Amino acid sequence: MATTIGGGGIDLPPAAMEANTWENHPLRMIREVVDAALGELAGELARLRSERLTRPIPPERLLRAMLLQAFYGIRSERQLMAWMEVDHLLRWFVGFEADDVAWDHPSFVTNRDRLLAGAIARKFLAAVIVDPQVKRLLASDHFSVDGTLLMAWASGKRLAA
Repeated sequence: MATTIGGGGIDLPPAAMEANTWENHPLRMIREVVDAALGELAGELARLRSERLTRPIPPERLLRAMLLQAFYGIRSERQLMAWMEVDHLLRWFVGFEADDVAWDHPSFVTNRDRLLAGAIARKFLAAVIVDPQVKRLLASDHFSVDGTLLMAWASGKRLAA
């Protein structure tokens, strides 16, 4: 089933998500780093899923969405979910198919907070942040990130409101 992405009149079948993502975009490399970090945590993620059968958001996708929020400086979870609904690149990075619906922001916040309370999010974020390829991008002219939010999540500390 073809789906219009972003209200821009672009119809993409689900299989086209990968093919229509820019070949040289920095998120491609970051996605490889993320895949490797998630692979190292596969056992812990499987345990987490089996312990909490009521989680509507897969922890792998939640972690990916958290990275996007920090990378792009998206101010709120509501805004992140709105972007996730329409932005092809963000949907591809998180692992959505073209016709998947983004989560509602209260579910995202609840699940994110549960995930941040455990060690797995800190392990994942620490693995991504220290990767030399990602570190290089933190100061790149083309893709720059304020690492404050990532560091806070990785350390388990909260930023003061």
